[in-house]
Amino acid sequence: MTDAQPIRILLVDDHALVRSGLKNFIYGYEWMEPVGEAGNGQEAIEFCSQHPVDVILMDMVMPVMDGVQATRQILERNPAIKIVILTSFLEQDMVQQALRAGAIGYILKNVSADDLAKAIRSAYEGRSTLAPEATEALVQATRNQHQPGADLTEREREVLTFLARGFSNAEISHKLSVSLATVKFHLANIYTKLGVNNRVEAVTTALEHNLVEK
Repeated sequence: MTDAQPIRILLVDDHALVRSGLKNFIYGYEWMEPVGEAGNGQEAIEFCSQHPVDVILMDMVMPVMDGVQATRQILERNPAIKIVILTSFLEQDMVQQALRAGAIGYILKNVSADDLAKAIRSAYEGRSTLAPEATEALVQATRNQHQPGADLTEREREVLTFLARGFSNAEISHKLSVSLATVKFHLANIYTKLGVNNRVEAVTTALEHNLVEK
């Protein structure tokens, strides 16, 4: 990169006010320039097919096409482009999906101007930047993958608790005011998530890993 060739940035966000603010932010740095805007992922794909772009600041949640789908499709066609997710959302699943799609960075919208500028330069140079909160989300997701029952829903935990107390399906159905079919559905999910085959194994695993009170 030289002074005569600033980093070309595409702004992708469904809020015009956000794009305007980002554009003004970019104008404050001589070494980068905004070359376009898009209100959703589909518009971003179309822009990249017609104009040269170095770095994209990509929102996650947008109408028509979200940031994950757009990231994946843009990089399939233009692998040299660097995509930094700039979002307000920090769900573990979103962070994982964005990085799997090929995003090189994941930054929250409350980031300071200087840190965002550093993230853009790092992305352009091929280095990843993750918000501390995004890093923690990934660490937590990794822990959950190795901890049986970490992905149980609140209702599944309720069913598992009744199971550990020796309640029958009919009794659980009555306690939770749901149908027997619903109870069986929850039990099937519990068995799958715990990696067990029956009630006894489910209760044993739940007690071993403190998923229910002994």
